[in-house]
Amino acid sequence: MHTTGRGAALTRIVGDVLLGLLLAALLLFTAAALAASWGGFSWVLGLSAGTVVGALALLRRRGRFGTALGGLGVAAATIFVARLAGLPEEPAPAMALALAVLVASGIRTLPTRRAAVVAGGGLVVVIGSWLAATPFPQGATPVPMVNAAGWLAAVAAGLGGRLLVARREAAVERVRHEERLAMARELHDVVAHHITGIVVQAQAAQIVARRTSSGPAPTGSASTGSAQLASSLEDIEAAGSDALTSLRRVVGLLRDADDASPIAPTPEALGTLVRRFEARGHSIDLSLPDGGPAWPPEVTTTVHRVVQEALTNITRHAPHARTVTVSVCNVPAGVTVEVSDDAPHAAGLHPTLQPALPTRGGYGLIGMRERVETLGGALEAGPCPGGGWTVRAALPVPAEETR
Repeated sequence: MHTTGRGAALTRIVGDVLLGLLLAALLLFTAAALAASWGGFSWVLGLSAGTVVGALALLRRRGRFGTALGGLGVAAATIFVARLAGLPEEPAPAMALALAVLVASGIRTLPTRRAAVVAGGGLVVVIGSWLAATPFPQGATPVPMVNAAGWLAAVAAGLGGRLLVARREAAVERVRHEERLAMARELHDVVAHHITGIVVQAQAAQIVARRTSSGPAPTGSASTGSAQLASSLEDIEAAGSDALTSLRRVVGLLRDADDASPIAPTPEALGTLVRRFEARGHSIDLSLPDGGPAWPPEVTTTVHRVVQEALTNITRHAPHARTVTVSVCNVPAGVTVEVSDDAPHAAGLHPTLQPALPTRGGYGLIGMRERVETLGGALEAGPCPGGGWTVRAALPVPAEETR
């Protein structure tokens, strides 16, 4: 990054040096030509004014609006004085080049209104040069034509640079937006899942603790309660460890660390995910493709996240579900993922069924849909006719990846 900055600074310095040499050469050449053709001190005004405007062009980065207006003001005054004194037409080529640099720089970098003022000021100078040209109005001499061509080139260069900067900024903002969405999805998917498990197990531990402390209980019942409490605490510890591991992975991605472990799960990780969910008291019927599917990493990650988020939503909003079905199938167009539960609607309504209750909502369904649609797929979620809820995602997979 520092090397790139030094390279850009060196390029600017070299460009300014070349511009200064070119301006000096044009000033000396014009002064010599005027001294030979007009004689006397006819060259003094053009050389002095051209030097001032050229210096402003070289100092333009210290204040683009002020230097542009100063250069245009000097040029307008020079045209007026030359016309009154009967001196050679202005601006001369060196001043025209310096003005073009100032106008192009202002249009490219200044805010819209100030850029428009600079462009308009350049047009005023061109018109003034044309009106002051001799002979007038019978014909056009080379000086105003050169100035008009320089102004047009400056406007074109400034607008072109402005457009490139705008497109570059839009591209950078789009990348940043996509990265923020990706990080938000990762934080929600890998952390919220484990935190939900911690909350559920903590609630179960509280229930067991209240039953144990409510009064004397038979010896067998007490030992069963203690075992349940210990099991809940073990599950809380495991879920907390998983959450910390997931956080370290996400932080590794944010820091772009070389030793950050990959966050993309494998297809086999679905079995681990389902077993962890079954430990919370649900029965899951899992169906996976035979032969170990060779999906691209982004497809594998999305399949895992869809199943994970769907199971997390069941834990949150449908705790009374008795059976959950998870089906992942290879189809000719790619892969389909379907997660269904049999919870009665009254027992645990899902977030999208309760738009009036914001506490039931969340970003899980939004994140799932964004992930799926980013890969060109589609996601559907809704209640089943006989009760329960179904999440279904269809993801395209390149033909060579499914073989």
